Formats: sequence, structure tokens, C-alpha cells
Amino acid sequence: MFSRCLEPLSLLLLLACVGAAAQPAPLRVCADPDNRPYSVRDESGFENRIARMMAQDLGRPLEYTWLLDRRGFVRKTMGAGLCDLIIGVPQGYAPVWTTRPYYSSAFFFVSRRDGPAPTSFTDPRLPQLRIGVQLIGIDPGTSPVGYALARHGAHNKVVGFTLTEDARPPAERMVDAVARGQLDSALVWGAQAGYFVRRSPVALRVDEAQAPPDMASLPFRFAIAMGVRKGDENLLRDANDFLARRAADIAAVLSDYGVLRTGEGQP
Repeated sequence: MFSRCLEPLSLLLLLACVGAAAQPAPLRVCADPDNRPYSVRDESGFENRIARMMAQDLGRPLEYTWLLDRRGFVRKTMGAGLCDLIIGVPQGYAPVWTTRPYYSSAFFFVSRRDGPAPTSFTDPRLPQLRIGVQLIGIDPGTSPVGYALARHGAHNKVVGFTLTEDARPPAERMVDAVARGQLDSALVWGAQAGYFVRRSPVALRVDEAQAPPDMASLPFRFAIAMGVRKGDENLLRDANDFLARRAADIAAVLSDYGVLRTGEGQP
């Protein structure tokens, strides 16, 4: 009698185990919770939209590990086994396996339409203009555009903007400073330049900051890919397949956010 009572219970347990085993593994994404327009905790960034599209395409639930994108980001998230995918990294980024690129961009001069608008690093007015640039560390010359400014005599009036945990992103603050007339121009990465320029209360223009002739060997355009945890061949394959099949949909998302794209790697 007792064994007969156990039979239905055993069957229910078996069915529960089968059901649990059939659930797809979550797509675990590493992301910054406060890095507009890329990713935001409320999932309103363009990388959030692409992540959601990919999870739905693969039939997997979406999960996030949130951490400010600062030094040690990959080590503290993916390296700690907390997540498996970063939606946007430079192609060839060493700490991860990278997919095929899904867009490429560059740095752009952002200037007021009614003010001086440098369009190249060889502009003779450059040394007299107040130019904003995001600092990597404490030296404006550590990025290609910062180095170009220094090499072409504009370093005296360069205004550096740093990452802080309690303020708006440097790109947003630079574009706002240009709009207010506090800067004559700013060098802003294309994904951010287009997004924040669209939201400016005054008319702004953007001009690609192309490499000057004497710095042609340095990269000024960068292809952006997804980053996968090293060793995860299945996710790398799935991500590449998704990027190929959904290229038009991804391009539409990037356009919605004003991402300025250039060259190879653009869908």
C-alpha cells in the first residue's frame, strides 16, 4: 500500500526533473548599470535592446550581472564566472573571445553650428580652441585623439573629462559643455556623440576626427564586436550566427540611438 502511494509521487518528481532539465540556460550578460546610451539598469540602452533581441532569438531567458565599467570589469564579472557575454567590446579585445563586428565607429569633433568648428587635427585654429577630451588615466595623450591634439599644438587648452561614479558620463558632460559655450569643440566617440547631440537644446554639428597624415599608422576607427567568455565555443557560434542573421534589426537599433557608424563592420 505504501509503495503504491509513492508511485504517483515518484512520477511527479520525475516530471519535475524532466521539466527543469528542459529549461534553457539563461543568457548571462555583463553590463554597466549606468552607461547611457550603451546599458542602463532599466534596460533602456541600445546594448540592452540588442541583448534582449539575442536572448529572444535564442529562446533563452536574459540575466544581467551589473558592475560599473571600470578597471577590472572583465575580471570581476566574466572572470569570476558571473556572466558569459559582453555586448560591446573592440574586436580583438584580448581578455575575451570576440565575435564578428556588428558596427564600427570613430571619434568625432562635436561643435556648435554657430561657433568655430574644427574638422581636422591640421586645422590652424586648433591651438586657440578649448577642446574637450575624455581622459584615460590622467594624461590626455593616452588616447589616439588626445595624442593627435598634443602633437598638433592644441594641448594647452585641452580640457580633460574623467569617469566618475557620481556624475553623468564624460561624453554627455562634454556635449553639454559645447552646447553651453564652455568648450569650442569636443572629441567624442561616435556611439555617444550621435546620441547626445540629438538631445542637445542648441544646434550642433559632428565631423569625423580622421587621422592626420603624420599619424596614419595609428587606429582612429574601431570595429565593435561582442565579447564571449574564453572557451565557450557554443556561445561564440550562436553569437556570430545571431549577428549575421539579425544584422538589419541590429542596424535599426543603432539608428534609433543615433550611433554614428563608419567603415567596415557596419551592418
